[in-house]
Amino acid sequence: MKILTYQTKAGGQRLGALSPDERHVIDLSTLAPDAIALLEGGEQAIDAAREHLAITPQENWTELEQVTLCSPVPRPGTIRETMCFEAHIINCIRLRMGPLGPLDERLARLVGTRRSLAGRLNSSFYQRPPYYKANPRSVVGTDTDVRIPPYTKQLDYELEWGVYIGKQGTDIPVDRAHEYIGGYTIFNDFSARDTQQHEMRGRLGPAKGKDFDTGNAIGPWLVTPDEIPDPYNLTMTARVDGEEWSRGNSGETSYRFDELIAYMSRSETLYPGDFIGSGTCSGRLGKGCGLEQGRFLTAGNIVELEVEHIGVLRNRVISSTSRGRPGPKL
Repeated sequence: MKILTYQTKAGGQRLGALSPDERHVIDLSTLAPDAIALLEGGEQAIDAAREHLAITPQENWTELEQVTLCSPVPRPGTIRETMCFEAHIINCIRLRMGPLGPLDERLARLVGTRRSLAGRLNSSFYQRPPYYKANPRSVVGTDTDVRIPPYTKQLDYELEWGVYIGKQGTDIPVDRAHEYIGGYTIFNDFSARDTQQHEMRGRLGPAKGKDFDTGNAIGPWLVTPDEIPDPYNLTMTARVDGEEWSRGNSGETSYRFDELIAYMSRSETLYPGDFIGSGTCSGRLGKGCGLEQGRFLTAGNIVELEVEHIGVLRNRVISSTSRGRPGPKL
């Protein structure tokens, strides 16, 4: 089932689900006021939603084009953003190495990535998954404009996906962590790279490199785990104005969501609706952000992230002085 939050022309957010033909929305607001409440209801609530989908007559369906999609969980309790793809980190380290970067890349072919200079500089990554907490109030959904902060000249996208926590838990064992995944979605962690690089020289952050209004795009909907046969064999792509910039596979992650959930829940409670991002998907198939390729976004660009079995998350980039469109279809 694909669970979503939408806004009708009359206004106000409502909980819904995508119809079997994926061209209509079926209202679920009689079952729960929002997505977090639905997740808090557990399997019983999800089963009730599936039954509701099955019995709702088609005359009560609403055309998808007639509504505005919000982010599936418009305001998650928390956002935990990770860096789980080794290639992304290694590529970024080599960028900072200047002319030594290409030499280190050739060295890695001989001795392996971990034994290269970049791999040694990245040693902590292999010991535990790195993550930080992002701003849940800056979340936007698909087809929403993303405003370029006036302080950056290097706005970037990140090809990511993520999970919503489906039930409350603390000190969750890794072999049971999959039971706490409520659903999957797509995540674009828009980033002000020039600002981020200056900030992180202070060994803390990111701060304004990531924290700005509209910077966390999540959507288009929450896909329940039963709809994804193998979550670690999903093709992921990023397109800018229709041109493919990135391609990757979810299986190239160094840390699966089970491991992240177990680690993040150590002495800390995770709650339904909490969100965990995968980090930039880079690997053998391509580089998952503009920074790794030396190119960045400009006003007017339309960025589309697509993940197999989930859908497409689409956002238009606008200047800081433009009048944005916070929802209507592009």
